[in-house]
Amino acid sequence: MSKIDIGELRKALGSYATGIAVVTTVDTTGKPVGMTISSFASVSLSPPLVLWSIDRKSDLFETFAQASHYAIHILRKDQEDVSNNFATDKNDKFARQAYETGLSNLPLLPDYIARFQCAIEHRYDGGDHIILVGRILDMQHKPAEPLLFHDGQYKTVS
Repeated sequence: MSKIDIGELRKALGSYATGIAVVTTVDTTGKPVGMTISSFASVSLSPPLVLWSIDRKSDLFETFAQASHYAIHILRKDQEDVSNNFATDKNDKFARQAYETGLSNLPLLPDYIARFQCAIEHRYDGGDHIILVGRILDMQHKPAEPLLFHDGQYKTVS
């Protein structure tokens, strides 16, 4: 078996088009935090479960690893600016981002295709990531064209 080159693995995995989402929660002081993700997936319809994963090197790793709840917002094709804002390392990503408060004080973005408010159901070791499985407690859906990511670039369906 040959050794897998991490750079080539990243490129190969990037050939799989994914949707873009923002996951949010509050830190231990109640401050809203969030990050852009593409590692979102459905797990089960009954019970309603979804998952996403976070790199152990992320500045927000401890916050999300210890959070009891999180919200996932699937982004529309015209929300590259929202994705870029939450993909940065800056401290206060909510400084210019409108939000409302949801279950367990979750910061909720007002614009999305779908929004899921979740309670942590399971945490699994995933190598250099941790996999967070959440039970959907509340959801909203506003059908629209999604923002996609493929080969390191934003894409749209059309």
